[in-house]
Amino acid sequence: MNPRTSRWMRAAVALLSALLLLGACSRKLHWDLDDVSSVLPDLKFNLVDDSGRPVTAADFAGTVDIVYFGYTHCPDVCPLTLSHLAESVQRLGSQARDVRILFISVDPARDTPQVLKAYTRAFSPQAVGLTGSMQQIRDVTRRYHVAFDYGQKDKYGNYVVDHSAAIYIFDAKGRGRLIGSEASKPEQITHDLRQLIHD
Repeated sequence: MNPRTSRWMRAAVALLSALLLLGACSRKLHWDLDDVSSVLPDLKFNLVDDSGRPVTAADFAGTVDIVYFGYTHCPDVCPLTLSHLAESVQRLGSQARDVRILFISVDPARDTPQVLKAYTRAFSPQAVGLTGSMQQIRDVTRRYHVAFDYGQKDKYGNYVVDHSAAIYIFDAKGRGRLIGSEASKPEQITHDLRQLIHD
C-alpha cells in the first residue's frame, strides 16, 4: 500500500469513527418513566437527615436521587414503593453507589431521625430518611405539588396520612428529570437510572 492510499484510509477511518461517536452522543434516549424535565423543578430542600444532621440538596450532589414522600406508619403504598425502589437500585450492581433513595416524611411528629433510619435501611443501604419541621416539610411538598392530609386519631392516638405517591427522579446535577408511581416496575426504573448515571 502506497503512503497516499494509507493516509486516505486513515482519514476515512477517523471520519467514520467521528460520525459513529456523534451518532451515539446525539441518539434520542428512550425513557420508561415519564420525562418531565421541562416542568419538574430542580432538587431543593432544607431538611434533617436520619442522623439528625441538617442537610440541603447540595449534600446529595453527584448522585442520581430518587425522591419519595411518605411516612413510616404507612400500611401499604409506602412499603410497596420502597421495595420496588430498593430492587431497582440493587439491580444496578456496582452502579448502585451512584444513586440515593431520599424518603421524605410527611409525618414529622412520629418519624424522628432514629425511626426513619431504621425504616429506610431495612429497605436499602442507599436509602436516606429525611424529616424536619412542619414548615420545612410544607415548603418541599409545595415545591413538588405533593398533597398530604392527616386522618382522625383513634383512641390510641394512631392515624393515617393520605399522601401523593409519585416517584421523582433527579440527575446528578440535581435537575428534575423523571416521574413515576408505585405502579412503575423495578426493571423500568433500573433502565432509566442507568441512562441517567451515564447521561
